[in-house]
Amino acid sequence: MAGYRRILLKISGEVLAGYDSLGIDADRVRSLAEEITGVARTGVQIGLVVGGGNFFRGVAAAAKNMDRVTADHMGMLATVINSLALQDALEKAGMPTRVMTAIQMQQVAEPYIRRRAIRHLEKGRIVVFAAGTSNPYFSTDTAATLRALEIHAEVVAKATRVDGVYDKDPLRFPDAVMYQEISYLDVLAKSLGVMDASAVAMCRDNRLPILVFNLNKAGNIMRMSMGEAVGTLIH
Repeated sequence: MAGYRRILLKISGEVLAGYDSLGIDADRVRSLAEEITGVARTGVQIGLVVGGGNFFRGVAAAAKNMDRVTADHMGMLATVINSLALQDALEKAGMPTRVMTAIQMQQVAEPYIRRRAIRHLEKGRIVVFAAGTSNPYFSTDTAATLRALEIHAEVVAKATRVDGVYDKDPLRFPDAVMYQEISYLDVLAKSLGVMDASAVAMCRDNRLPILVFNLNKAGNIMRMSMGEAVGTLIH
């Protein structure tokens, strides 16, 4: 198929930590930014949502005894830290980038305004959507789906550590079988856990395809954006 014109790329916070489990690995962030910049220079408009697990996992034990809303707000702030790190790396790679936050913090980043976000994309800037939806109880998967729908992205591209969607965890079961394509209903019915059920259901209800692919294989973002058969297509 032909490539995509506008994508929403969802990246986990742990990716930014590289081989460490916590924090930010500057080399990993730089190489990721260079890869994303290469895609953007082909004319693909890119919105980004990054998780906060590389910071928040470090306080997860303490968060178990916290109020859920407080813990979720801490997780949102972790995504802002990661978004700023990505913005810095992308701009060092020569790509104009804007961070837009669902929680207002105007000294740090722009507030999220849908029409302004679309205008940034039309002008060739990468937009990083931070702080989730600003609401507790909603994951960054759901935030990525919501932003993708709002900016009229053609796909939610979820970058993972494995090649696609499997019938069971391929990191634990060597006989796991990967799907090339699968329906939203099968993902939900089989509890495959590749994304939050609420995010998958939202994509299903709005006919927004999800592409799950391996971020650790160099060039996969480019291949995915050009429409090559990479990973698993959920539709």
